[in-house]
Amino acid sequence: MDVPFLDRVMGQEEGVGKVDEFVGQLWRGWKQIRDEGTAQPLHLGLFRSDYLLHAPSKDVPTSLRQVEFNTISSSFGPLSERTATLHNYLRASTGYYDSSPYLKAENFPENRTTAGLAEGLAVAHAAYGVPDARILFVVQAGERNVFDQRWLEYQVLESHGIHVIRQTLDELAKSATLDIKSNVLRISSTTFKSYEIAVIYFRAGYTPSDFPTSAQYETRFLLERSRAIKCPSIPLQLAGGKKVQEVLTKPGVLEHFLADEGRWEGQTFSKDDLAELRASWMGMWGLDDDDAETSDSGAEAKETSGVRKAREQASSLVLKPQREGGGNNVYKSSIPPFLDHLPPRERQAWIAMELIVPPEGLGNYLIRAGSGSEGGVKADVVSELGIFGWALFGDPSVEVKEKEIGWLVRTKGKDSDEGGVAAGFSVLDSILLVDD
Repeated sequence: MDVPFLDRVMGQEEGVGKVDEFVGQLWRGWKQIRDEGTAQPLHLGLFRSDYLLHAPSKDVPTSLRQVEFNTISSSFGPLSERTATLHNYLRASTGYYDSSPYLKAENFPENRTTAGLAEGLAVAHAAYGVPDARILFVVQAGERNVFDQRWLEYQVLESHGIHVIRQTLDELAKSATLDIKSNVLRISSTTFKSYEIAVIYFRAGYTPSDFPTSAQYETRFLLERSRAIKCPSIPLQLAGGKKVQEVLTKPGVLEHFLADEGRWEGQTFSKDDLAELRASWMGMWGLDDDDAETSDSGAEAKETSGVRKAREQASSLVLKPQREGGGNNVYKSSIPPFLDHLPPRERQAWIAMELIVPPEGLGNYLIRAGSGSEGGVKADVVSELGIFGWALFGDPSVEVKEKEIGWLVRTKGKDSDEGGVAAGFSVLDSILLVDD
């Protein structure tokens, strides 16, 4: 983990944490904990990298472009697997009524995301080294996406014999205790027993609404102080910020991480590798970016070149804050009035990103539950591909373990800007392979 980089980009002293209270709270807690001494050097990431097809014109080849990289609460892996299983079952049972020659068994790829995510948790559990310790799922109260989480919980128990405890931050404020000498985290349950925790898997804690008072932050920091392996730790959560995504596009930053021979002992990425990686990104910049030669003169409230560029290109942009969960972005024609009212101090918390242009003429039916015979809606659609993987890393004495494990497809109406399933913008889908 590159601590100076995260401090510079996301910290309170010179990064996003100066102007974003949620990010600042997390960073301050992490700073205090690392000043005290970190009890657990290992980090577990259950990641998902999201992509869309980009087809800006007939003269430009269609390419795959990254939307974002998720480091906390990367959801819908298990339910995506069930959707793929459903579609394959319909193929086997009905042949889709011979509606297409492509709808045959060999074109339906296997999706084993649930087993892969469970494997990542189990590998971290083994690294902790206490066989009868449990895994803690930190969840939101009244969780609507509970079934996605339950499938993973069942897989962990059935395949690896590891029990899971589910609690909210408010419940943990009463049930969690930390041994001051060993930093062992124990959770009391409704059976009046307490259990040592090996891995903490966060399906909450990614939005300010999870922290209505300082008490929830204190509970989050208590968990971070423990010897349990966090998924993710606070620094790994901060590393998933949109500002980090934007800063990585700046000249020399990617080389710092992937082409530094001192860091990788000569096993670095080539210039072609870096160019290929950069080709998967859209153009991005910070609203606080400022070219002194083109910006307006004046006091702090002057319009930076980053803001002016966002105004000029608003019709092909999205503005993103440091938030997860959907519904937070600002698109196209909504951008100029948003910029009119955005306090200058808060510009540092926002990035501008060029919109990915999906291919034209892709039609499909979107099926929504509870709508009866009206549940199928035919629409021009765009599909987003998510690739899941896990990594256990951070201790120099322990070999990095990582694995790509599965996929997710979400399909939505082409005119819908947001893409979240739980937020109601899209539906779960699956992949059909076609040899073009």
